[in-house]
Parts: sequence; C-alpha cells; structure tokens
Amino acid sequence: MSHEARPPFPPFTQATAIQKVRAAEDGWNNRDPHKVALAYTPDSQWRNRHKFPIGRAQIVEFLTRKWATESEYRLIKELWAFTDNRIAVRFAYEWHDASGQWWRSYGNENWEFDEQGLMQKRYASINDLAITAAQRKFLWAQGPRPNDYPGLSELGL
Repeated sequence: MSHEARPPFPPFTQATAIQKVRAAEDGWNNRDPHKVALAYTPDSQWRNRHKFPIGRAQIVEFLTRKWATESEYRLIKELWAFTDNRIAVRFAYEWHDASGQWWRSYGNENWEFDEQGLMQKRYASINDLAITAAQRKFLWAQGPRPNDYPGLSELGL
C-alpha cells in the first residue's frame, strides 16, 4: 500500500462506510485545508455548488476561501447509502457570515474512492437556509463533533 492509503478501503460494508463518513466529518470540522486535501487523490475531481476544483492544490484553495468566509463552521454528515467503492451522504453545517447572519447549509454528496481509500470524485449539492442564533443546533466547541453529540436524524434534521 502507498503511504497515502486511507483506511477503511473499498469495497465498503455498512460499518466501514460509517467509519469513512465520520472520518470525513472530523477532518472537515478541523478546518485544516492541507490535511483535508490529503484524503483525496492528487487528481480528485469535485463539484461543489458551482465550483469545480480538480486536484489537491485547487481543493486547498477552495477550502481556504470557504472557511475564511464561513465562521464558526460545524458539520454533521450521515451515511445515506453505499456500494463497492461509492458512498452517498447527507449533511448539514452551521456557520455565520461577516455580518453575523447564521446559516444552516443542507446537502448531499456522492463519493467515489480508489483502492487506497482516497476519494477520487466528490459531487456535492448544497442549499442554504438563514437561521437565527436561537435556531442553531450544532453547539459543541469548535472542532470535531463529540462522540456523544446527536447526529442529523437524532436532531430532526
């Protein structure tokens, strides 16, 4: 295996797909673009809203810009379906913009992995909903979601 291998590897089982989803969630909640990019193949292809980053350098640039404008970002991902080397997730994240307006962004992602467990394709569809600070549900300290914090289904999302 290469030094870039990211277990668990395909083909996925329900348990390993859930593990992969949580690892992705934790990585994004750490908000380190360089570390997050290492979970993707060097030539990974994305569609994120109307942006189409290709490769790790563009992923780092994309995430750097994203997290510069999405303050106090907190994300929860949930497994939707899986097969062989593909996983589908639904997710929501909360953040606020420079004016202090809070948002909850909802979406779905389709992922495809190589044999080393690196994501080679990521297709994300996302919608944003303005919320008040009182409507927030993702209230843990910045960073990965605590293991005992409820997921999307438990939060009614």
